[in-house]
Amino acid sequence: MAGSAAAAAGGSFLGRTSVRVAVMGEAGTGKSSLIVAVATESFPENVPHVMPPTRLPADYYPDRVPLTIIDTSSRPENKAKLIAECKAADAIVLTYACDRPSTLDRLSTYWLPELRRLEVKVPVIVVGCKLDLRDEQQVSLEQVMSPIMQQYREIETCIECSALRQIQVQEVFYYAQKAVLHPTAPLFDQETQSLKPRCVRALKRIFILCDHDRDGALSDSELNDFQVRCFNAPLQQTEIAGVKKVVQEKLPEGVNDHGLTLTGFLFLHALFIEKGRLETTWTVLRKFGYDNDIKLRDDLLPTTFKRASDQTVELTTEAVDFLKGVFLMFDIDSDGALRPAELDDLFSTAPESPWSEAPYKDAAEKNVLGGLSLEGFLSEWALMTLQDPAASLANLIYIGYTGDPASAFHITRKRRLDRKKQQTQRNVFQCFVFGPRNAGKTTLLNSFIGRTFSEKYTPTTSHRFATNVVELHNGDKKTLVMREIPETEVKNLLSNKESLAACDIAVFVHDSSDEESWKRTKELLVQVASHGENTGFEVPCLIISAKDDLDPYPLAVQDSTRVSQDMGIETPIPISVKLRDHNDVFCRIVSAAQQPHLSIPETEAGKSRKHYRRLVNRSLMFVSVGAAVAVVGLGAYRIYAARKNTSGTLLVLVAFAKGYGYSAPL
Repeated sequence: MAGSAAAAAGGSFLGRTSVRVAVMGEAGTGKSSLIVAVATESFPENVPHVMPPTRLPADYYPDRVPLTIIDTSSRPENKAKLIAECKAADAIVLTYACDRPSTLDRLSTYWLPELRRLEVKVPVIVVGCKLDLRDEQQVSLEQVMSPIMQQYREIETCIECSALRQIQVQEVFYYAQKAVLHPTAPLFDQETQSLKPRCVRALKRIFILCDHDRDGALSDSELNDFQVRCFNAPLQQTEIAGVKKVVQEKLPEGVNDHGLTLTGFLFLHALFIEKGRLETTWTVLRKFGYDNDIKLRDDLLPTTFKRASDQTVELTTEAVDFLKGVFLMFDIDSDGALRPAELDDLFSTAPESPWSEAPYKDAAEKNVLGGLSLEGFLSEWALMTLQDPAASLANLIYIGYTGDPASAFHITRKRRLDRKKQQTQRNVFQCFVFGPRNAGKTTLLNSFIGRTFSEKYTPTTSHRFATNVVELHNGDKKTLVMREIPETEVKNLLSNKESLAACDIAVFVHDSSDEESWKRTKELLVQVASHGENTGFEVPCLIISAKDDLDPYPLAVQDSTRVSQDMGIETPIPISVKLRDHNDVFCRIVSAAQQPHLSIPETEAGKSRKHYRRLVNRSLMFVSVGAAVAVVGLGAYRIYAARKNTSGTLLVLVAFAKGYGYSAPL
């Protein structure tokens, strides 16, 4: 199960057209002689202090990628140029002289620490030059370099060579190029001597894609298809048998009656890497669309979904049906929920679990065992699609979606058009939750995803999300995404003209027992409403009077009712999360969002502007009517004048005719 990586890859490595290698080390270690020797295959008698850039053609090495070798000087006056070449290099060849142990010591006391100080993060090839002068009594290369390689993981490999004897000269730059085109670090952990997690995840996805009959093993036929796809050459039956024999001898569970198991498949790749054949594993990964970070290449994923700021992206029925099937497949115990281990298994073919960090972590409802219900699972996907459609698409593909990406997503109609048509066709609504500190915003979000009430107050310092499915009174189900906006973040949010474009509805939460809480909430309501009026992104708004279990502050209750009436929105909704009295608030939020032309607050400034526009429009209408009357009058006068002139002409002609004895009927 191998082949020519260059042939398989067609000479292209993610668009890379060349590799640049900088050669550096102590003076007199043989840097320039090494470069001349690889370029001319001969030993130079006299070499300049620093060689000009040397280029090895594409056909010099099997990967068919040209190599540019840059010589450097270690003199203090040339340090600036040395640093520049370090930072421009794809790989570094670091030399020492085999006959001068002090130059070897300088690797760990100066050169390697200096590269780290400069934050040069490219593979390093340590090369012992002048092998022909090496003292046979010296300790082996492995003994010398092993502790250094343990300390400096950036060292890809170590090799000794002789430019005079042409010993392993070509290999030096082959390993340098190979370290760039087929790097070890993303695939293999040298310390634990095992495949890295992201590599395992990618290879697992490839295995599943190649396991066409889904029996958990690659049959001889499936192995052959895999070989042809990756290396453009079939395997002979004896070769397949040989591969399975190697695996079975080392790892009995790597092969079963159906063929090569996932365990065996991973073992083979670990074996290739241990034997230095990284190009084999990289060829497989690249044939299945992976880049050097072991993620799907950007050209396989639409990185942008073209849409206006008030349009959002939703999953289509086809994508939702696929996700439902995936949910059932991984719900091993059929308890209607994905436990953490089951969810980890579901995403085990993605580079990492997409929901392990904010904003997705803990954003959906879970049961007492931490299990995610189907509705919670679909809500998380709706949130990810809303926030980052490109990541949603990538993860769909990682977990096995093979359909056309265009059939998995739907871009909604513009929100302004929804308002004009007085209806919306959206299935996912985003609600911005505003309010002062300790008003009950976080408690509201927690109750939405089934968390128990807590008296402990922990201020929210960054935007937080909660998502769930809401069943309406007519039986329809919609996904609601609630986004808590910390009071300290409101100014920053509203500094962006289009910040409300993504908002379907805004709610303003205040502590009904605290007068100051209501005053600040009213200020926030006016700020948001004004921003909507000024930018054209008006949104429906609701006021929520939280902590209804406490004694209400009478003036706050009266004023909030008056403000809602004055601004033309629904009267405040009293709730008590502590008493589990939600007053149908989430259903009311979705219902208000479904009527995007209603519950839009009007500020006094907004009313004045609207009144002014009406006066202007009315004046323009009067002017238009007056102009129309004038035009009609002028037209009538012209017709009258024309008729009068015509009548006069006729009388003159008649008289003229009679004077000559003609008679004509009038």
